[in-house]
Amino acid sequence: MSTQHTQTDPTTQYATDIPVEQVDHPGLTEDLRTRPDHGEQTYRGSGRLEGKRALITGGDSGIGRAVALAFAREGADVLVVHLPEEEQDGQETVRLVREAGRKGVAVAGDLRSREFCTAVVEQAVSELGGLDVLVNNAAYQMVQDGIGGISADQLERVFATNVFALFWLCQAALPHLGPGASIINTSSVQAYQPDPGLMDYAASKAAIVNITKSLAQELAPKGIRVNTVAPGPIWTPLIPATMPADRVEEFSDLVPLGRAGQPAEVAPAYVYLASQESSFVTGERIGVHGGMPLP
Repeated sequence: MSTQHTQTDPTTQYATDIPVEQVDHPGLTEDLRTRPDHGEQTYRGSGRLEGKRALITGGDSGIGRAVALAFAREGADVLVVHLPEEEQDGQETVRLVREAGRKGVAVAGDLRSREFCTAVVEQAVSELGGLDVLVNNAAYQMVQDGIGGISADQLERVFATNVFALFWLCQAALPHLGPGASIINTSSVQAYQPDPGLMDYAASKAAIVNITKSLAQELAPKGIRVNTVAPGPIWTPLIPATMPADRVEEFSDLVPLGRAGQPAEVAPAYVYLASQESSFVTGERIGVHGGMPLP
């Protein structure tokens, strides 16, 4: 069986054309006709995260699920956070974690609440016995026709989910993180190549890049590393749940490798940043975007 270590032509590793479809937000994996690859059949662990305890937001589907699965197969216990309406996906992620022989916990809630962010960190510490890795991955976006279409409610939701929650989770997690711990934030190519239809989302992702660099400098003396992964177009339920059909059809057109990426192709970057292999890497960005030029 091929794994993430098997040499493969990246231009043909996955289908270049994904059938256009749309689902209601927030989107469940089972609603997609074309299911994303989270590494269920291909990710092989090698003990790189043995004994670590990780909290992953947005861990129910897409990139978050792929990261949770990879972490578990590398030896980590995992708590994933998801919205209440994503309970089904959250439980499936936990099933994959437990199938890998690790402890898995799913917690439903809204990260726009500072109180919930604090509570879920405390729950992770209690149920996992501590915390070594924080992955701030949850995000909200909704395509609009330029700045005029962005309501105050949407702007607040985007920044509360993508930026404020990251602040609150980091603040709550820091007292529990020791030397060797890692914070990994999910940014995006949108931080560097903003799409006018995703102006608010792109601005929030640019903020995440800036926060990552600043926090990395603050925490370096404590031996805590902070990095970001910047994915390009990745096929997850978020795409057809937040974009009109014509945008879904063209959302990967600018990728030099000629296709959208899969969550399973992003997860190894998080494994690297969570592992001791990246011990001298902090304040850095890893782009996983199929060759889209970034500054």
